[in-house]
Amino acid sequence: MKKIVIALFAFAMIASGNVFAELDNPGGTGGVDSLRGSTRLEDTRPADDFKKYPKEQALESSFVYQPPLIPHSIRNYEVSLNANKCLACHSWKNAKEMGATKISVTHYVNREDAVLADMSPRRYFCLQCHVPQAEATPLIGNDFERVQSLK
Repeated sequence: MKKIVIALFAFAMIASGNVFAELDNPGGTGGVDSLRGSTRLEDTRPADDFKKYPKEQALESSFVYQPPLIPHSIRNYEVSLNANKCLACHSWKNAKEMGATKISVTHYVNREDAVLADMSPRRYFCLQCHVPQAEATPLIGNDFERVQSLK
């Protein structure tokens, strides 16, 4: 009998906790705003406008060892196991002819610091580190400041 009373009491506490949580937070978001906005998960919201990319204007780095930003649109670029569109312009073989920046020599070094004749497999997927620079408002506010100098 004692176990039944304790079980009923525990169930009542859990149920009342859920009720109070719903009263404190009627929308169920916990105060966190979704990138979807007010659109419910079951509904399809309209697509965002395309970001505007500045034409061949490279931004300065914000921190030491920051991978350079891509100063052009990469829409419809394929970077997969079978193809890498970036290498059509930025490989050492094609960079001068295409007027593009060469891939850094660090991309030809493997994990054991051995220099390779071809690009290291761990550096093949460019978009892991390099992102296009777009004129877009930040998704969330921040107070990040660029480094002025190294001390």
